[in-house]
Amino acid sequence: MQDRARIHVQAGGGGDGSLSFRREAHVPRGGPDGGDGGRGGDVVLVCDDSLRDLESFRRRSYFKAGRGGHGQGALRHGRDGETLAIAVPPGTEAIVEADGTRLDFTRPGQRTMIARGGPGGRGNKRFAGPTHQTPRFAERGLPGEETWVSLQLKLLADVGLVGQPNAGKSSLLARMTRAHPKVADYPFTTLRPVLGTLQADDRQLVIADIPGLIEGASAGAGLGHEFLAHVERTRLLVHVLDCSPLDGSDPVANHATVEHELDLHDPRLAALPRVLALTKADLIDEATRETARAQWRERLGEAVPVIVTSTVTGLGLPDLAAELVRRVPVLVAAPDRTTPDAGGDLHDLAEHQVFRPAAERAYRVEQVGEGSYRVSGKGIERLVARYDLENDDALAYLERRLRGIGVIRALEAEGFEPGDEVEIAGVRFDLDPD
Repeated sequence: MQDRARIHVQAGGGGDGSLSFRREAHVPRGGPDGGDGGRGGDVVLVCDDSLRDLESFRRRSYFKAGRGGHGQGALRHGRDGETLAIAVPPGTEAIVEADGTRLDFTRPGQRTMIARGGPGGRGNKRFAGPTHQTPRFAERGLPGEETWVSLQLKLLADVGLVGQPNAGKSSLLARMTRAHPKVADYPFTTLRPVLGTLQADDRQLVIADIPGLIEGASAGAGLGHEFLAHVERTRLLVHVLDCSPLDGSDPVANHATVEHELDLHDPRLAALPRVLALTKADLIDEATRETARAQWRERLGEAVPVIVTSTVTGLGLPDLAAELVRRVPVLVAAPDRTTPDAGGDLHDLAEHQVFRPAAERAYRVEQVGEGSYRVSGKGIERLVARYDLENDDALAYLERRLRGIGVIRALEAEGFEPGDEVEIAGVRFDLDPD
């Protein structure tokens, strides 16, 4: 099972606006008719219940949404780029590396945008006015956002089987469910988590066989980090313990090692309900089994049921299944927050809300030398990138925009005077405060 992936996503760029004028018979001086460029496609992650791991990302790690179409004459606007939907299985945690945002996908159909498409440029028709009836410039479209996204799958299981290597977890899962994990009589047989479904009379439980935990797993020993991540979302832990280890190790020490590693990884795991399953009981006589059961009940108290099992003879397996069903309650569905309540108000609870500043106001002004100033910031850079600065009409319009969003006032507050040099997004401007 592939449970980790890192992908690069790029939203589509916006299409360019069109620079065009009407050319018709008997219309010698037709007005501007350039259409707008289309918006670039977004990239979204979608929770798909048909997927169970991240295997598909082993073959492909670069994703790009559709680009917006360019505008054309006769007021023909470019089409918007197609949104790219990337499917991930339930239980996926996505980390958007550009801003560190963490997203959890737990419900089928859940969608979240992770890269926004670039806006399209406006055609020259948009800039026509009473005092400037023939604008000879149009805007360029802007590139879409791009970022790396780290994906990690954390299994959505009701019950997690934990224990040391070769404790009998895979055999237990195979006997209780229809799963077919690899089973052999040596440590570290299971290298990937395996899911199985326990069928009860009126419900099902998903059980995860978590690969064996060793001392130091919480610090990354072996594959500890990868294994422990799958325990985080379980609702009940079954500590599987070999009650008569053939290697001569101490079962009490083995139990303490696993519990300690769980607590170090996430203290919340220490608070999860527990069941202790003593396995391989067919290797010891009945008197020894009863003695071991009594000792563990005394050691753990009434809160942790102790069940002696054998996957060879089937001893204790029905009791263990009944205990799991009893201790994992049925979750009550949350009320639908997207329908009107009794008062008629609509409660639409957003899963992720993103607040973005107005792009054109995101700038800062600084003096970098005698009579020299710099205006920088992502918003101002994107504004300048929209225009062809070799075009006098476009340059004049941009300077009016800079004045309109307060750049001139901000420069004057820093001591700017006529004739001083101003650099904006790597371009030098001769700005007139008047």
